[in-house]
Amino acid sequence: MMSSGVPPRTVVAGQILTILLIGVATCPAFTMEDVVARAKALAAKPYQAPPTIPDALQKLSYDQYQSIRFKPERSLWRASQGNFQVAFMSPGLYYTHAVKINVVDAAGVHGVPYDKDSFTYPSAAVAAKVPSDLGFAGFKLTYPLNGPQQHDQFLVFAGASYFRGVGTDNVFGLSGRGIAVDTGLPSGEQFPVFTEFWLVRPSPDAHAVEFYALLEGQSLTGAYRFVAYPDTPTVLQVHAELFFRSDVKLLGLAPLTSMFYYGENTVRPAAEWRPQVHDSDGLLVHDAATGEWLWRPLLNPLQLEMDDFETRRLGGFGLLQRQRRFSEYQDAGALYERRPSAWVEPVGDWGKGSVTLVQLPAPDENSDNMVAFWTPATGPAAGSSLKVSYRVGFGWDAMTGETMGRARQTFVGSGNVVGGGDVAGAYRVVVDFVGGPLAGLAEDAAVRAEVTPEQGGKIIHQAVSYVAQCGCWRLSMLAAPASGAPLVLRAYLKNGGDTLTETWTYRLPANNRISSGS
Repeated sequence: MMSSGVPPRTVVAGQILTILLIGVATCPAFTMEDVVARAKALAAKPYQAPPTIPDALQKLSYDQYQSIRFKPERSLWRASQGNFQVAFMSPGLYYTHAVKINVVDAAGVHGVPYDKDSFTYPSAAVAAKVPSDLGFAGFKLTYPLNGPQQHDQFLVFAGASYFRGVGTDNVFGLSGRGIAVDTGLPSGEQFPVFTEFWLVRPSPDAHAVEFYALLEGQSLTGAYRFVAYPDTPTVLQVHAELFFRSDVKLLGLAPLTSMFYYGENTVRPAAEWRPQVHDSDGLLVHDAATGEWLWRPLLNPLQLEMDDFETRRLGGFGLLQRQRRFSEYQDAGALYERRPSAWVEPVGDWGKGSVTLVQLPAPDENSDNMVAFWTPATGPAAGSSLKVSYRVGFGWDAMTGETMGRARQTFVGSGNVVGGGDVAGAYRVVVDFVGGPLAGLAEDAAVRAEVTPEQGGKIIHQAVSYVAQCGCWRLSMLAAPASGAPLVLRAYLKNGGDTLTETWTYRLPANNRISSGS
């Protein structure tokens, strides 16, 4: 049986890489090598898609599916009264295939039997559609995350290779994924799936839980080992070994998937009353070789947009939610201000490559239209294998360890209206920077901006000033793109020879809602 002496941890400002120095003992009855052997053997065979569930369950309405509830008293490991319990999910609607779930404990390895009576159903008619051998769609891990009196869900694995996590005081939002294959390419995206899990039973006083997963897809298979540490933030250690059936043109490691409908840098859709709606508002990339921190605000484009951010040595990347005031959303149900950020840190040097950001058009807030992942410089070939290790944290922004001034909000509007400017075809762009070295400056400090327009754009004028009302340093620019080109800008603040902030970068497509007025 696995044991862990990991104490509860509170993360202070600092990278999550530095807080997890302790491993978790593995049950000798089952190890990572067992999963690796299965993944390697499967890669030598033709791909077979997992069987799907009955059509009647796939056609359930959203409300019908959400009304299928697992009975808490049936939770795995509940009788031990320990820190961790496992609740299971029923297939249906989006979850179109069942996964096999096993437990690894002192007695060995054994499957978790499915019992449809472990769930409650919205009606007898829905219950009648559920076969007695349906199986599980996935699982939810619980832990006394927000206090000792209740078990809170902190990590959910369900659907393809998706998983979601939260830290203390968060509500669920963006997702991680085991792998991304050809995401954003015209050829279409592949969705490898986790088909089997092995949950290692923790001791009752454990503060970490270990489990394994088998991944199967058209172009690759994979063996995964996860160790989850619920806290502030919740951190998931990941080690994967991948085996490739065929060449992969665009491989996405440590992918994150989120939703951005609209924000302060975009046009609010007609009839929408809320100021902003998003799970994440920007991508942060850290180049450990140069020390640069780069921030890219997200937007909901009119057509697919893909950007690559090269690094010499990846220090980390993540999709963050920096807008943390209720007043910025005014949604008492969705609680977007409490949605977690996610931060990925590689273990070891991942070599040459880039962080890729894919932004897809979304008609509403029900679409996860943002994807970010690490892309190796050279795509893997058929018959090759790859090992990768990293940590992903779900929680508040302090886990990134960034000490530079940060671009808290970005505003973009027409540069040819009252309050914007008087240049046709130009845009007014305003960026508010806070924190880091900016916090100790006098209000009359000689702060200036280094602004670089790209792709033929030009800066008509720019100014930096301290705004007492927001306690921020505001960079205001009137900028014009080249004819028919996107507006692409990079900027950061300096004081003398000292760089004060991260690099803010922005790309506004030529076809956008600001210029179209929609």
